Amino acid sequence: MGVSTGQEEDLPESIVVELRRTAAELLGDVSSYADDMLDYIVERIPEASADDELRGLTLGSCSSNLEAALSMVRHGIDVSAASAPVTALEHARAMAARGYSVDVMLRFYRMGHAYFTERMLAGITEFVPDPVLAVEVVDSLQRYAFAYVDRISSEVAAEYVAELDRIQTRARAARTDAVRALIAGGRVDLRRAERTLSHRLTGWQTAFVCWTDRDDVDLMRLGAAVGAQLGSPHPLLVPDGARALWGWVSTPGAPGVVEANLGPLVEQVPDTVRVTLGTPAQGAAGFRDSHVQAQRGRRIVEMGGRRTPVTAYADIALVDTMSGDLDLARSFVAAELGALAVMGQREEEERRAMLAVLDAQGGLAAAAEALGVHRNTVLQRMRRAEERRGRAATERVAELHAALRLAQVLGPVVLASAPGEP
Repeated sequence: MGVSTGQEEDLPESIVVELRRTAAELLGDVSSYADDMLDYIVERIPEASADDELRGLTLGSCSSNLEAALSMVRHGIDVSAASAPVTALEHARAMAARGYSVDVMLRFYRMGHAYFTERMLAGITEFVPDPVLAVEVVDSLQRYAFAYVDRISSEVAAEYVAELDRIQTRARAARTDAVRALIAGGRVDLRRAERTLSHRLTGWQTAFVCWTDRDDVDLMRLGAAVGAQLGSPHPLLVPDGARALWGWVSTPGAPGVVEANLGPLVEQVPDTVRVTLGTPAQGAAGFRDSHVQAQRGRRIVEMGGRRTPVTAYADIALVDTMSGDLDLARSFVAAELGALAVMGQREEEERRAMLAVLDAQGGLAAAAEALGVHRNTVLQRMRRAEERRGRAATERVAELHAALRLAQVLGPVVLASAPGEP
């Protein structure tokens, strides 16, 4: 019996002669067989004739593979020497370019093998009248065909994957170029950019940045969740290295991106990730401006070691504005807070109480509810805070409020160490 590698050492001479002669006769009509194989495949895989170019490549692959395999059998060439024909590789690339899965592409080869099997079983006696020899020849051809298809399908699958990677790499590069052009604020063909990005640049644009210091976080999945919370099931996501992600959503209206509205989003963000949100703005300029804010928000979060998972730029815009010169910011905080501008648990509690009262426009009850403590506790902390400050909370209210916000967000960056600590 024949072997799958196509080696003939173990075959009787009579079978080898019939095997090679049959292959030679089949080669004489290979074009007709290729046409029949194409019809067989198209009937079972309609994608094969999705367009004229793909149909032509499918026919070319049928023809070149049939001719290659039969020629190798005719000349006694081991199947290990087989390599995928040029048309077969081009067919794989075309399938990748059209978005078909690798499974669909490999089914072409299974169907081609099925056609060859059915054709041989049905017509072998036309080539080998002796029934005994016919069985041996069919068996050998079958083994060779299986080994050939197995080898070639691995090559075309590898080429499909390589082409898909090239396509995706080009698409990522084009997307990155379009995003950077928009951020740079240069002249951009907006329609072309929208097609490249699959993202509308009209309406409201809200940018966000996600980052982590871990390698085991799926930022793309998290970015999709952020987008969904902001009103878009398909946000534009662009990796910024391995541990950061830029994102945008385009919505008809402006999403609410202030701390009070971010509870559902905060619950979805792991402890190892931080997210900053830019302020919603309109059009291509909004795409740029919101991203710049999200990036500036990241700077503030990292500088202050902020533990909040999600930060809206609107909530830290004042801190960003006042922290361009950190030495000046430290001096301002020290001047406005006095002895309250010191690291320490009591000082922090007193600053939080004073800030909550100012946020509530002097309402102790509202401040107590926000802090989760009793009204009298707030009052006591306010009095101690005023004592440390050296003046009442009603003096220089705007400056006091700004200094407290700086201390809240930037912490040790603008506060002095507690006495006795370095």
